[in-house]
Amino acid sequence: QVQLVESGGGLVHTGDSVRLTCVAAGGTFSSDVMGWFRQAPGKEREIVTAIDGTGGIMYYEDSVKDRFTISRDNAKNTLYLQMNNLTPEDTAIYYCASKHGIERLTEPGQYAYWGQGTQVTVSS
Repeated sequence: QVQLVESGGGLVHTGDSVRLTCVAAGGTFSSDVMGWFRQAPGKEREIVTAIDGTGGIMYYEDSVKDRFTISRDNAKNTLYLQMNNLTPEDTAIYYCASKHGIERLTEPGQYAYWGQGTQVTVSS
């Protein structure tokens, strides 16, 4: 059983930066694909970014490219999401999730374990 706990969300202003953290317990963190997803009110959960176990393969949704950076520290079982130049469109609950294998890493249904989520609200 894998437990994921996110932190770092909050209320920020347009143009601000925020770093989210996801700490994993149990499982084999260093071999898991990790993803950040978000869900805005009234919308489906969507992939933001994902990274493989070694950090060699990464995916970014188009709207966050050049603004968000995913990284991981396998020694600390920790996943990060650095978010820069935030806009109100980034307002959502952000979730980290884990899965085995690199295939279909953009699909929420492929992830076996999820954190409880952390709210990020960007005011204009």
